Amino acid sequence: MIPLGLLSAGENGEIVEIVFGKGEAGRAGSAEQDKSMVRVEEMGLRIGKNVEMLTNGGSTILLRVDEARIALARRMAMKIMVRR
Repeated sequence: MIPLGLLSAGENGEIVEIVFGKGEAGRAGSAEQDKSMVRVEEMGLRIGKNVEMLTNGGSTILLRVDEARIALARRMAMKIMVRR
């Protein structure tokens, strides 16, 4: 498993885990963590989904999930674990 943010352009991966809360325990309350998790799921990023990295450069990445293109902050992408 690797973070989604480390996939190269053109690579595919299956989401296996979404990690929130462990690294941010001192910085964010549980309400903020819950909102982040809900937002990620609303974008279609759920465990078991296949994603394709379209662009990976800078602080924003571009993914394809199903037939949608999704822009995601690198910080958030590093919390989503995928299997190639």
